[in-house]
Amino acid sequence: MQLLVTGASGLLGLNLCLTGAAKGYAVTGLVNSRSLQGVPFDVQAVNLLETEKALSVIETVQPDAIIHCAAIADLNEAEADPVLAERVNGEVPGMLAEAARRWGIPLVHISTDAVFDGRRSGYIETDPQNPLSVYARTKLQGEKAVLSGYPDAAVVRTVFYGWSLSGRRSLAEFFIHNLMDGKTIKGFSDTSFCPLYVEDLAEVLLEILSAGLSGVYHVVSPEHLSKYEFGVRLAQAFGFDTSLITPVEVQAVGRGAPRSNMLILNPDKVQQALRHPLPSVDSGIQRFYQRWREGYHERLQRFAG
Repeated sequence: MQLLVTGASGLLGLNLCLTGAAKGYAVTGLVNSRSLQGVPFDVQAVNLLETEKALSVIETVQPDAIIHCAAIADLNEAEADPVLAERVNGEVPGMLAEAARRWGIPLVHISTDAVFDGRRSGYIETDPQNPLSVYARTKLQGEKAVLSGYPDAAVVRTVFYGWSLSGRRSLAEFFIHNLMDGKTIKGFSDTSFCPLYVEDLAEVLLEILSAGLSGVYHVVSPEHLSKYEFGVRLAQAFGFDTSLITPVEVQAVGRGAPRSNMLILNPDKVQQALRHPLPSVDSGIQRFYQRWREGYHERLQRFAG
């Protein structure tokens, strides 16, 4: 299968491209501002905001499927430039969805748990959304554009962590780099989320493609925990001093762009569709740790062009 992945230099995009290539897919990764070198897949530089040129490049690749990961994912960046966030997160997904429908190929669109306001627990796919930030609002706009332009597409709401190109893209990397340096850090004790390790997520996305699923799915860990507890479990797995992490409440620190504190999503729908449970938080942390021991994080950073 010829798989095309947008946002191939991002945390999810890069790990997805590498996972797909390792599983025998012919992968083409689209990048924009950040280049890649020495990767085991084809790379094309494309600005998705230049619609005609971007679609021409994609059509030349002749993909059998598209997984759309590219986004303005930094909440503060989106808040500072809502027009750009709306174009990238809200409009581009609809453009890709309409093209994929015309070409008759599957599309998986990556969205976020942040489309909810966190005022209840155990969100299912049909629950009302109430985004609190520009990022979340534009990602919800993207979901709607995808399903309007291509009702048979799959939309995946998720939250993930892992090793990235820069080494600074995920919450887990933040914890590990600071703990490694012996620095004291704060972890939010009044938040809850369901983080999934990025390579686990990549494998589930490929399963969703293979199964021909469509509609909205929550692809998250079946377990939720606070960001403080997440940091403690990471420290324990790596053998770092857990006392370096201090529990704090969000209001005592502040976090810039508005966001939900309690994002607990229910993954039953995708687990039933794929006929197996999604990986737990602890199994993901162990895989994240094992990759560190293997030097995977250093390998990724060598791909930076």
